[in-house]
Order: sequence, then structure tokens, then C-alpha cells
Amino acid sequence: MELLLILLVGVLVLGLAGGGLLLSRRSRGRVIPVPPSTPKSSLTAAASDTRTRDDEKVFEDLTRGLDLEGVDLQDTVVEEAVVEEAVVEQAVPEADLVVEPRPRFRDRLGKARGLLAGYLGSIRSRGVDDETWEELEEALIRADVGVDVTTELLDELRSRAKAEGIKDPDRLLNVLKDQVKEQMGGRDRSLRLDTGTTNVWLFVGVNGVGKTTTIGKVARQQMDAGRTVLMAAGDTFRAAAAEQLETWAERSGADFVRGAEGADPSAVIFDGIQRAHAKGYDLVLADTAGRLHNKSNLMDELRKVRRVAGRDPGNVTETLLVLDAVTGQNGLAQAKEFTETVDVTGVVLTKLDGSAKGGIVLAIERRLGIPVKLVGLGETAADLIVFDPDEFIDALFE
Repeated sequence: MELLLILLVGVLVLGLAGGGLLLSRRSRGRVIPVPPSTPKSSLTAAASDTRTRDDEKVFEDLTRGLDLEGVDLQDTVVEEAVVEEAVVEQAVPEADLVVEPRPRFRDRLGKARGLLAGYLGSIRSRGVDDETWEELEEALIRADVGVDVTTELLDELRSRAKAEGIKDPDRLLNVLKDQVKEQMGGRDRSLRLDTGTTNVWLFVGVNGVGKTTTIGKVARQQMDAGRTVLMAAGDTFRAAAAEQLETWAERSGADFVRGAEGADPSAVIFDGIQRAHAKGYDLVLADTAGRLHNKSNLMDELRKVRRVAGRDPGNVTETLLVLDAVTGQNGLAQAKEFTETVDVTGVVLTKLDGSAKGGIVLAIERRLGIPVKLVGLGETAADLIVFDPDEFIDALFE
């Protein structure tokens, strides 16, 4: 009987001491880590002294009248002290646990939505009449869909409205939304990454569109996904381009290769591919020069880069054209030139959150047949996301 009471007392002592420890180390629902500036030995000693006095009082109250002679509870106390220290050392700062949520198009397309809102509101309030078509035409052109694509869309919409006798403005706009979604649907927007090979993703585009920053964000995402990445600074002509890319490499933990200023871009990228192959990396992200797209010497250099990057052991699985959404139809002209030069496989549209010209997405895909694969909706790496045409169109037409 006395042995049973002793065991029960031991359990109670551990429970009360452990509960007091957790309560004393909680602030707003989380464990407070030990400040680095506080010596662990001093903290542990102070905590031990306080807890020893409290434990002795609780123990005395609970065991009054019991015969505990010859019973050694030292091991139990030592074990609990170890648990306390483990809790202190393993506490994780709350900031490290924050996961950035994927941005929503509806929250980030304020300028583009604002441009269309007035036109759509006018149409909904008045109904379908002759002015409806003029307002739709103006809205789409101002959104930089382009005259040709706008004409094609509205001709098709007129025919269907006439055939189905559509007079309700909401229904008309829903039909237009469905038209656009259908034209933008069915495209593969994934980034190709073959197994068992040294994948190379080339990034092309003129200076100022956010190409180097985009490479850094992609590197961060791929590293977070568990892939091994090397970044090759192939833009050897722009001042500080290599330094900027190196900073992103340090942030993401990716490997990095650069050459001297003015060095042959093809040689730098090939050196990066050789290094990545030797180390068994999954992916090489290659920056390229971005001077004006109408300069023939730049296009010739780009052809050479693409040719060299595809030599064994390199395997160019993506050639991504980076465009600034703010440039609108100028981006379409750039896309045509780069596609003819290096066979672009996809478009990265940056700064979409800061532009009212979101219609360029439709113009690019309709005119060139190139899928928009990634879009930038903010400054952080998490704000560069896979393009979702349905979510995009719904956000614009709300």
C-alpha cells in the first residue's frame, strides 16, 4: 500500500512541476526561446533553484505522514530537468514558422480590374444595346488585348448573342468570359524538368523587365521544392548583373558560376552546365544578355547561347521569355522577335499586379501560341506563381 502511494506521489510531483514549467515559459500561446545573450548555465541554475524550493514544498505537503525512508527519487528529478532543457533548446521562433500564402489574382489585379470596372458596371446597369459593343471594344483595347484580337472576340460574341437572343448583360459578359477561358485553356503551363539529365532553363528578354530577379525567385522555389540548382550569370555585359544574381544565389542556397565582365556568355553558361553535371545537380538557370531586341548582334549571340547550352551534357528543357506587363503591346513585338530567334517555350509576365494592361496575356497566347507559364504578382519569391487563366479572367470580370 505504501509503495502504491509513493508511486502516486511521484506522478503528482512530475505533473505539477511540468505544468509549472510550461506555464512559466509561455507567452501568447507559444514557447519563448532562451535569448542568445543569456548564458544557459545561469538560466538553468536560476530555474533549478526556484523549482527545487517549489518542489520541496509540494513534496512535503503531499507526503506528510508517509514513511519514505530509503526511497530515492533522485532519478525522477534529474530526468525532468533534462526535459526542461530540451524544451528550451528546441523552441522555434514564431517567424520561422510563417508560410507565405499563394497570392490571389483578385487581390493583386487592382489596376486591371479598376480599368474594366467602369465599363462593366455601365453595361450591367443599362442592358445590351448598341453602346454595349462600343464600350466592350474600348474596354478590351484599353486593357491591351489588341485591336485584332478584340475584333475577333466581339465578332464571335455578336454572332452568338444574335443567334441565342441574349439581352441580359450579365449573361452576355459570362459568355465573353467563357470565350476567353476557352481560348486560353488546354495549354501546358508546367515547367519541364526531365529526370536523369542536366536540365537547363534559359531566360531571355530585354533589360529592365525583371529577368534576373525572376531567375532568383525561380531558384528559391526550386530549392524549396528539394531540387539542386546552379545559377549561371550569362549576362556579362550589364554592369552588376552578376552581382545581383549572386545575391539571389546566396539567399536561396543555390550554386553559382560567373565570368569576367565582357566574357563570352556562351562560355559562362557552358561552364555552369559542366559544373552542374559533375556535381549531379538537377537544374541550371541561365541568365542571358538583354540589350534591345532589334539589335541583330544580340540575337546572333542569343542563338549561339542556345546552341551551346544544348550540347551534351546540357539539356535545354525551357526557354522562358520574361516580359514586363506594363509594356503592353511592346511586349508582343518582343515576343515575336525572341520566338523567331530561340524558340521560346513559355512566357513569364512580371509586374502584372502593377499594370492595367493585363489583356496582353490573351494577345500573346492568341497571336503567338506561346503559353504564359508564370506571372509576377508582387515582390517576394512566393508572388511568382503559375498562371491560372480561369482565376485570372474571373478576377478581371468581377
